Amino acid sequence: MKDILVLGSTGSIGVNTLNVVKMFPHLFRAKILTANSNVGLLEKQISEFKPETVVVREHDAFRRVKERVAGECEILEGDAGLLEVTRRGNYDILLSALVGFAGLAPTVEAIRLGKRIALANKETLVAAGDLINKLSLQYKAEIIPVDSEHSAIFQCLQGEKSSEVEKLIITASGGPFLNKSIENVSVEEALNHPNWKMGAKITIDSASMMNKGLEVIEARWLFGLGKDKIDVVVHPQSIVHSMVQFVDGSVKAQMGLPDMKLPIQYALTYPDRLENKNKRTNFPAISDLTFFSPDIEKFDCLKIAYEAIKEGGTAPCIMNAANEVAVAKFLKGQIGFKQIPALIRTTLEKIENHSDITLEAVFECDAKARELTAALPV
Repeated sequence: MKDILVLGSTGSIGVNTLNVVKMFPHLFRAKILTANSNVGLLEKQISEFKPETVVVREHDAFRRVKERVAGECEILEGDAGLLEVTRRGNYDILLSALVGFAGLAPTVEAIRLGKRIALANKETLVAAGDLINKLSLQYKAEIIPVDSEHSAIFQCLQGEKSSEVEKLIITASGGPFLNKSIENVSVEEALNHPNWKMGAKITIDSASMMNKGLEVIEARWLFGLGKDKIDVVVHPQSIVHSMVQFVDGSVKAQMGLPDMKLPIQYALTYPDRLENKNKRTNFPAISDLTFFSPDIEKFDCLKIAYEAIKEGGTAPCIMNAANEVAVAKFLKGQIGFKQIPALIRTTLEKIENHSDITLEAVFECDAKARELTAALPV
């Protein structure tokens, strides 16, 4: 029996993680759950999974949960509560599914305890990839990717020599604006993803293709390859989740229906594959599998991400912070969709890039970038 700490249990990844736990009740227990403010869903999860401890980040939500489920489990509050439960170490696997930069600090605490990290929070590696890799080696922590694209690459690399990898090919659905103009789009249009059901922030990132940019940076640190060996290919059907090309010209692909339960299960059970009842891919029913290059002039966020990798240092951290603030502004109707990359570029120009990366520098750059982006005129 493995005890799991689920960071972000009420988000889409967290909900799917708990669905996997239900499929294998003899193997996994959801011992610790954390949420931001979705009190209704969290209460249902507490009732069903009987966690020992729950953390609620938002203050008013914490008060409501404290009133309604007092006595059923320990209830902690805020980011301090997140750090407290990760530092205790009374779990086997950390499923890191918090949205954005907030996932970095608790993930670092779990790494320092040598835990297995099932990583769905790509911003942890985007903001501090080199540091995370060094800490993982130092404390012998195991990072297994949960993002469908990185899980696909991870699976394709099993049994292969890293020296024989020529290229990683990350697939992208293209989002809701693949064949549409991005002029004057509404929030509702940007949230209408054709293939995946995700949270608001990641759905907007998919629409702008910043999500793919973040994934390129994440792949750079997960698999130790430079940006010139990581390609993005648009694949609207979302059946091929990513591919690896080897020096002999052969290509391995991991394929399946767009269902996050599969990569989550693999991260929890690795190196084993366990039978489940999930829906299978019906290849005769798939009329087309198409692939083409992304339009980086139309989707400027992807270009910005490649530029941030080239610049190095804390540039990816600054970019990520600016993007989080810009996306929040767009979701509130304060800026237009095309202003997202414009705000990111302005912030990158104004915030000093630090080549000597420390955790302190990462947190400092993140805070400065957020403050600046929030204050930029719209």
